[in-house]
Amino acid sequence: MSRIAIDMGGTNLRVARVNNGRFETQVEEPCRADGSEEEVMQQFFRLIEAVDDGHAERIGVAVPSVVDFARGIVYDVVNVPSWKEVHLKQRLEERFGVETRVDNDVNCFVNGEKHFGAGRDYSSLVGITLGTGVGAGIITNGSLYRGANTGAGEIGCLPYLDSNYEAYTSSQLFKQWHTTGKADSERAMHGDATALAHWTTLGRHLGKLLQAILYTYDPEAIIIGGGIARSRQLFADEMLASMHEGFQYPHEADRVKVLFSELKDCNLLGASQL
Repeated sequence: MSRIAIDMGGTNLRVARVNNGRFETQVEEPCRADGSEEEVMQQFFRLIEAVDDGHAERIGVAVPSVVDFARGIVYDVVNVPSWKEVHLKQRLEERFGVETRVDNDVNCFVNGEKHFGAGRDYSSLVGITLGTGVGAGIITNGSLYRGANTGAGEIGCLPYLDSNYEAYTSSQLFKQWHTTGKADSERAMHGDATALAHWTTLGRHLGKLLQAILYTYDPEAIIIGGGIARSRQLFADEMLASMHEGFQYPHEADRVKVLFSELKDCNLLGASQL
């Protein structure tokens, strides 16, 4: 049986019909991020109807927000100001009569990796996405771990130096240098010394983020995705060296597999498997 998967972003809204990891059909359009709550909801309805063949057994939704997984309520969706408290599960089930599950987008990312990507061989893993911010999803004993209030994995919020990890391991770091990751990536690829130094600094901070993950979760694998991960060749070596430097349990650092996501449409695939 097929499932309908939705990946909501502040930029684009993507909806697909998925059958065991295979995309049967998919639509995408800019999210009406500046619209009212109901206008965005109507966009959901319209795109789901565009892919629904009437036989889907479930709807799964990835949303960039805090999510009450049990009740399917989303709060304060990133870049969609009107979505402060939306009972998304209830609205979709009333409209389509199909069981609906809603989760944070990074939980869906790591869920996709667990079922179809680099995480298939591991029962304990942490997935992190590096972009505008830092998100994390946790798999333990083969299943998503959400915590008591679906708040587990907010690793970027942990204190670090004079701020938190997110300030030093996402695009926020490049803003401190009055540049962007994309611009510095292009300059670094042409040998620009300042840009190369920026990526080395990012890698050093990321290594300390990986240490925090090892100390708190001790996973078999850490899988890294997100826009910044596309420039891995500029920071991966420094990141791994920093992860080992000063770590109290060398065997643990030697054993963990640090991998980069290669899975296209990972959020959609993870949403289909909620």
